[in-house]
Amino acid sequence: MGAQLRVYKRRIRSVTATKKITKAMEMIAASRVVKAQRKVAASTPYAQELTRAVTAVGTGSNTKHPLTTETENPTRAAVLLLTSDRGLAGAFNSNAIKAAEQLTERLEREGKQVDAYIVGRRGVAHYNFRERKIAESWTGFTDEPTYADAKKVAAPLIEAIERETADGGVDELHIVYTEFVSMMTQTAVDSRLLPLRLEEVAEQTQKKDEILPLYDFEPSAEDVLDALLPRYVESRIYNALLQSAASKHAATRRAMKSATDNAGELINTLSRLANAARQAEITQEISEIVGGASALADATAGSDR
Repeated sequence: MGAQLRVYKRRIRSVTATKKITKAMEMIAASRVVKAQRKVAASTPYAQELTRAVTAVGTGSNTKHPLTTETENPTRAAVLLLTSDRGLAGAFNSNAIKAAEQLTERLEREGKQVDAYIVGRRGVAHYNFRERKIAESWTGFTDEPTYADAKKVAAPLIEAIERETADGGVDELHIVYTEFVSMMTQTAVDSRLLPLRLEEVAEQTQKKDEILPLYDFEPSAEDVLDALLPRYVESRIYNALLQSAASKHAATRRAMKSATDNAGELINTLSRLANAARQAEITQEISEIVGGASALADATAGSDR
C-alpha cells in the first residue's frame, strides 16, 4: 500500500509541474493576443481603403490589368496558406490546412493547376509529410509578423501573377488564413486576392452606403494600377498575417486554459486517491496492531491457566 501512495504522490508532483507550465503559457498568450489585436485594428483600415482605391481605379477605366481583369480560361492558380510555426493551439493549424485542401480540390475540379505557397512550419511539415510539392515557403515569424515579412512573402506571388502561365506564372492568387473574430471565435477563411472581384467590393460599398471616389489618372490608369499592385498584395497579406497571429495566440490561450483546468481536476482526483490509499494503509496498520494485541492477550490468558 505504501508503494501505491508513493506512485500517487509522484504523479501529483508531475501534474503540478505541468500545470505551472500551461498556466504560464496561457498568461503569455493572453498578453500577446492583446498586442496582436491592436496591430490588426491598426492595419485593417489601410487594407480596406487601399482595396477601395484599387476598385475605384479599376471601375473607372477600361485598362486590362492582372489586378482587375480576369483571364478568360484560367489554367493555374497560386494558394497561399498561413499557419503557425508552433503548435499547442488546438485546431488552429488543422482548420487552416483543411480549408486550403478544400480550396485546392475545388480549383483542381475547375481544371486549374495549383501552386502551394506555405507560411509556418506546421503547414510546411504537413505538406512535406504527404510529399506534396511546395512552390515556396517561409517560417520563423508567424508569432509577430512585420510588414517586411509580408513584402518577402508577396514578392514571388506578385512575380508569378505578372508572368505568363506558359513561363510558370499564375492566373489567380488565393489566400487561406484564420480570421480573428473574437477571443473565443477564430474562423479559417479563403479569399481570392487577384484578380480583384470589383463587383463584390462595389456591393459591399453600397451596403455601407458609401460612394467610391472618382479619380483622374496621371499619367495613366495602367501606371496607377502597376504602382498599386504590390502595395495591395502586401497590405492584404500583412493584414492576413496579423489576423492569423492574433487567432493563433487566442487559440493557444484557450488550449492552455483547458489544459490547466484539466490538470487541476487530475490533481484533485489523484489527491483523493492518495488520501484513500493513506487511510487504507492506516486502517491496515490499526488492524494489525489490534490483531497483535488480541493474540498477545490470548497467549497471556492461556499461560495463566
